[in-house]
Order: sequence, then structure tokens, then C-alpha cells
Amino acid sequence: MDALAKLSRCSPPALQQRGVAILMAMLTVSLVASLAATALWARHKMVETEAAERARVQASALLIGALDWARLILREDLRSGRIDHLAEPWAIGLEESRLSTFLAADKANSALLDASEDVFLSGRIQDLQARFNVTNLAESGRVNPAALVTWLRLFQQLRLDPGEAARVAERLRFASDPDRQSPAGGNAGIAPKRVEDLQRLGLSSRSWDRLEPYITLLPTPTPINVNTASSDVLQALLPKIDVAQARRVIARREREPFNTIAELAALLPESAADIVDARASVSSRYFQVRGQLRLGQRITQELAVLQRESINDIRIVWRQRSSEHQALDLGNARAGDALLQSQP
Repeated sequence: MDALAKLSRCSPPALQQRGVAILMAMLTVSLVASLAATALWARHKMVETEAAERARVQASALLIGALDWARLILREDLRSGRIDHLAEPWAIGLEESRLSTFLAADKANSALLDASEDVFLSGRIQDLQARFNVTNLAESGRVNPAALVTWLRLFQQLRLDPGEAARVAERLRFASDPDRQSPAGGNAGIAPKRVEDLQRLGLSSRSWDRLEPYITLLPTPTPINVNTASSDVLQALLPKIDVAQARRVIARREREPFNTIAELAALLPESAADIVDARASVSSRYFQVRGQLRLGQRITQELAVLQRESINDIRIVWRQRSSEHQALDLGNARAGDALLQSQP
């Protein structure tokens, strides 16, 4: 009551001044709180950015090491023999494993064990000469007849339109020969650099989805490795064999890989004329390395193509890296904040 009595005795100007002072104090507190929240948010984003950059650099360094490891495996494989088959160490995929599992074998890396507990690595090496190389289609400004037969047969095996196969082969021929005029109805002015570029030459999305596991595009023409090719690719390569004969070839190589093309010709005498060194082989020079690193909540994937010419010459044809948050769909490398880096 005393406070109310005093307030009632105050003059109106005094009441206004006190009201303004209270409002100013409240505004000042609100402004300070807003500035503090903004500064805290900026600091949080800076820490997140720094952590993401550090994770990216670490993942990049680890994946480079993993790629070097793959090159070492392929180098040692060449020392052990000149044929390539699916029972060799390079063909065994690495399931997701803690990086600390590998570091534990080396006592010098004991200081890194704790830091690597949340780092998981997986990967696989695949023989690209187990697939049909579309580079074989274009040869000296013309379509290679033998390669075209294999290409058409592959379309038939997968129940695709052979007419589309012929159109893509023709456009690939023009795209590979800049001195010729591009055919009507196709953008064939630029030669494809990656196998997915065939869609630019008229390959439909449906055909691409079916063909992707069976085709590749390499810098040079290559034969198909009969020790690693799938049943569909074998039937496309050898027109006279059926599903049963293709399975017989696969069963034979699982027991014992083919050391020479002559061994395959002896198994399939009716196709001996089709089995020539220019179209089939028992060894490979091109391999695809796919690696994935999970560091905390971030997934980094790398895809690389290696060309193995000799023990001391295993070069990178190209490589591609993508990074994304674990909460996103990992099957889509272009989703969310995916970062794509390519190196020729």
C-alpha cells in the first residue's frame, strides 16, 4: 500500500520517465540476448564447418591410401601369374570393417587406434574386362563388325531393342570420327568419356539400367576375359552357345580357371572359330576400384579405374569421389550435400 501511495503521488512526467527506462532496459536485454544468440550460432556453424572440412581431408587421405592398397594387390597379383580369375585375392571384396582392425596389426600405429574407432572402411575391385567394352564398336571411322555382333547379342540377351543398339553404334562411330558429319537425330559431336555418356548418344534410360552391369567404356579396345565374364556376356561373345553351355563354362572355370583361350576352344569346339585372341582373353588390364569410408556421420565414396600395364606401371585412368551425410539415402550419390570431385 505504501508503494501504491508513493506511486500515486508521483507526477505524470516522472511516471513516463520510469516507463521509458523500463522499456529501454527490456530492449537492451533483448538486443544483448539476440547478439549473444547470433554469435553462438555463428560459432556453432564455424565449428561444424571446420569439423566437416577436417573429416573431408581425413577421408580423402584414407581413401588415397586405400587406392594405393588396391594397386599393391593388383601388382602382387601380376607377380603370381598372368591370368586373372574370380578366385584371386583382388576379387574378394572387403566388407565394412573398423579401420582400427588394420592398424592393430602395426604397433607403430597404436596411438591412432582410439581415433580410428569410429572409422569404417569397405571396398571392392572388379574386372572391367568382364564387361563388353563399347570402345570396341568404333574402329578407324567404321563400326567393327565382330564387336557389333556382340553388342546386338547383348541387347537380345537382356530383351532390349536391337534397333536401338544399331543406332547407338552408328552414332558412336560418328562421335569417334570428327571428320565425318554427325547423323541426323543424334548429338554425336562429342565422343563419350564415360560409359554413362552413351545416353547422350541415344541410349534410353531403360536400356541403360539393364546394360550398366555388363558394359564399360575404356580408353582402348579390349578383349573380354572369359574367366570373369558373366553368363550373359559370354553368350553375347559366343553366338553359338546357349544358357546351358555358358553355365558349363562358368562351372569349369570355378573348378580351374582357363590358362589359355585354347582350353576354352577345346571345351566348346563348335565355337572355336569365334574364340580368337582379339575378342577373348584370360587376363585383364583394366580394373574398377570402389571404396567407401564412414567417418562419424559422413559417408565418402570413391570410384576409380586402374590400368595395369606391368608390375611397375599401374596408373589411374580416372577417379570420382562423392560425400554425403549418413542420414541421407546412401544409394544416391547425388542427393543432399553430395560433393563430386573427378580427376582424369
